This record gives sequence, structure tokens and C-alpha cells, in this order.
Amino acid sequence: QVQLVESGGGLVQAGGSLRLSCAASGRSFSGYAMGWFRQAPGKEREFVAAINWPGGSTHYADSVKGRFTISRDNAKNTVSLHMNMLKPDDMAVYYCAARRGGVVIREEMFGSWGQGTQVTVSS
Repeated sequence: QVQLVESGGGLVQAGGSLRLSCAASGRSFSGYAMGWFRQAPGKEREFVAAINWPGGSTHYADSVKGRFTISRDNAKNTVSLHMNMLKPDDMAVYYCAARRGGVVIREEMFGSWGQGTQVTVSS
């Protein structure tokens, strides 16, 4: 398993942008698909975006398509989520996840999780 630590969350006005980062450590980053999920208060955790190893294929939830971009820097063992045109509905705790194998969007198929980072969007 890899250990994951998210950073970059914070408070932003609606329409603004944030960049989340996730740093992986503990094992080789090689071969790991990465994902971002989020959980809003009172709601279940939901898929946001995922990227395969080494990074040529990405997947997005319909709600963020065109606004969010997932990317990875394999030399630095990091994955990022660039969030633009943020909406109040995007407010949630964002989690980074990793799995060794192909890219998927189902959270139960990810074996490693970070502690989460809060994103707050003011209207």
C-alpha cells in the first residue's frame, strides 16, 4: 500500500479555482491508478476523477467535466486536481485514492486513501 497525503484545500468564492495535491509515499508509485473522491455533509462519498498509470487516460464525473482536471507527476509521486469555476455544490472533503492496476471509478476498488482535505466554496 502507498500512503497518501492531500493538501491544497481551503476557502474560495464561487467561480474561483483551487488546486489539490496528493503526495504518495511508502511504495513505488509505478503501476498505480489514482483517483479523487469527495464527500459533502450528509451525503455519500462520490467519484470525482481518476487517472491511469502512467497518465494517458482520465475519467471524470459528469458534474465536474470541463471544470476539473486531474494530472500526475510520476517523477514526484504526486497527483493533482485542478478545480476551476467552483460552485457551492463542489464544497466537500476531497480524498485522494490509489489502486495498483487499471483505472476505475468505483471507490471500493481503491485500496489506499488519504485523510482528506476540506474545500469550502462561498456563494
